[in-house]
Amino acid sequence: MADRPQRRTPTPKRATVVRTERLTPHMVRVVLAVDPAAALDVGEYTDHYVKILFPAEGGTFAEPPDVEALRRDLPRERWPRTRTYTVRSYDAGTREMAVDFVVHGDEGLAGPWAARARPGEALYFMGPGGGYAPDPDADWHLLAGDESALPAIGAALDRLPADARATVLIEVSGPEEEQKLAAAPGTDVVWLHRGAGPVGTALVGAVEALDFPAGRLHAFVHGEATFVRELRRHLRLERGVPREDLSISGYWRRGKDEDGWQSSKREWNAEVEREQEGAPATS
Repeated sequence: MADRPQRRTPTPKRATVVRTERLTPHMVRVVLAVDPAAALDVGEYTDHYVKILFPAEGGTFAEPPDVEALRRDLPRERWPRTRTYTVRSYDAGTREMAVDFVVHGDEGLAGPWAARARPGEALYFMGPGGGYAPDPDADWHLLAGDESALPAIGAALDRLPADARATVLIEVSGPEEEQKLAAAPGTDVVWLHRGAGPVGTALVGAVEALDFPAGRLHAFVHGEATFVRELRRHLRLERGVPREDLSISGYWRRGKDEDGWQSSKREWNAEVEREQEGAPATS
């Protein structure tokens, strides 16, 4: 058997901070001007995401960073760290890309950076990737998620046809974290406040209690992996939604940073698929 060709790591793209905006107490939008020399294919999907590069703690990297060389020549603890974020919007004319960051003080890596970011500061990223956009032929849409899914939900609402029918369920910590979103007349946006409760409990309850309209559903459900797993089971097995009509995945997992979550995500997803394989729908 011939050896598989090695996949090359994409060349990172350069962007500079144009401005920042505090959307809510815990959400910061960073608008980036993408280098005109960088090819950027944004627009097909509403969940486009980029992988932002950060130097290892206490370190730096040359500009532009050669990720393959760094991973080849340095011990793992000195490799650049990546954090994945959704592209909230992109203006092809100005090449300005908006990315929203959840910020909890000094917790984490990307959030503190976004809170401190200043105009002119350089940043490198890889991507974008993506895979979902609301199907205009669906009879209705369900968009559900926590704060991490809010940028993609907002981008999907911007894309929905004016006559689309949609239910949007967004769980945030409290009313101060709500954002103004574009919503067509047939779109019902519901904000759920978890307070001190576990992430996703209110969201799972709301989806389970939802009266599903007749017709074909196209659903987008993303956020913390534990509640996403519950909702995947509910939608696939109890509601009988076909796999091809679901965009559903864990963006993050409680108790793990992105490095830890990404290293276990494939196994987690495979376990969920095995759990649901061959089980009949009950509705």
